[in-house]
Amino acid sequence: MSMIRDLRAAVRPSRRRDDAPYRSESNAPACTNSAIVDCGVYREGRRVSDHVTPAEAMASVRADGGFIWVGLHEPTEAEFAGIAKEFGLHPLAVEDAVHAHQRPKLERYDDTLFTVFKTVHYVEHAELTATSEVVETGEVMCFTGRDFIVTVRHGGQGSLRALRHRLQDDPELLAKGPSAVLHAIADQVVDGYMAVAGAVQDDIDEVEIEVFSSGTNGKGNGTKSSAKGGDAGRIYQLKREVLEFKRAVSPLLRPMQLLSERPMRLVDSDIQKYFRDVADHLARVNEQVLSFDDLLNSILQANLAQAAVAQNEDMRKITAWAAIFAVPTMIAGIYGMNFTYMPELKWKYGYPAVLVVTVAICVGIHRGFKRNGWL
Repeated sequence: MSMIRDLRAAVRPSRRRDDAPYRSESNAPACTNSAIVDCGVYREGRRVSDHVTPAEAMASVRADGGFIWVGLHEPTEAEFAGIAKEFGLHPLAVEDAVHAHQRPKLERYDDTLFTVFKTVHYVEHAELTATSEVVETGEVMCFTGRDFIVTVRHGGQGSLRALRHRLQDDPELLAKGPSAVLHAIADQVVDGYMAVAGAVQDDIDEVEIEVFSSGTNGKGNGTKSSAKGGDAGRIYQLKREVLEFKRAVSPLLRPMQLLSERPMRLVDSDIQKYFRDVADHLARVNEQVLSFDDLLNSILQANLAQAAVAQNEDMRKITAWAAIFAVPTMIAGIYGMNFTYMPELKWKYGYPAVLVVTVAICVGIHRGFKRNGWL
């Protein structure tokens, strides 16, 4: 499994943290708001200009058409206040976007759709331990209007820079407006879920193999191996990470269902068909995550059962040796009594005879326990 993980790390595209303010290829000045990563105007599927402020971009859109896409990374209330006022964003949605830690959801405020996505990133690790972090989560929040989309990202993962460039290379799709951007973000987030699910599956397979191979050394003789599959802490930690993954995936099912099935004025009818594909992929990932939880429960129960069996084996061995040592203890106790008339006290071979009888009885009991698997 470690070879598969190393190969995945080698071929997986690097994830960039594009936290710096965006500068266009024409060396236009960066947006003055430090939280803004990028802001641009799109008309007929092509980026037509870069502006210093979202207010200037919005003025261009209102005059000549098109839409504006503003991307922000972890804005403060003060940094987001001007943008919220410019686009008429609802205060409740603005509060959620600034403070983050929201559940995935889809809400409508007047003529704006507010969507929350949980991004999930698999944390590479050489070895799974009881404290390993397996998944790392972030958030992407989208305010979608008729002529604008504002994306707010929280966390070090889930950059939208590469996504923006891919969309700009597909003018026909981008010409569908802000809903095309919303779909692309949803698609990227769900694709990330699928990649993480495959990596978590490898970790679970590795733990499962170690748990069920920890009882023997592969020769069928019952000898305990040195594998660490018996560490319940590792299994429990993996269960917690899967639970965090589940909290990102499961609540998103209903929003994706609404976007793919319910007609909405802010979602282009052609784009709505694409949301169906995203919803299908999400449902598949959700089923996989639910199966992870069930499988880990079974693995944990098997691990606890193995621990109980090992304890029973130890107790049987202790009991068997106690029974063997009880024989010389009993004989020594009897002959240690201070009676004058006892059998064989005056016999020349009495002492060696008692030793021989004691050893013979102990050997007989030991062979009986060995034959029955107690020793």
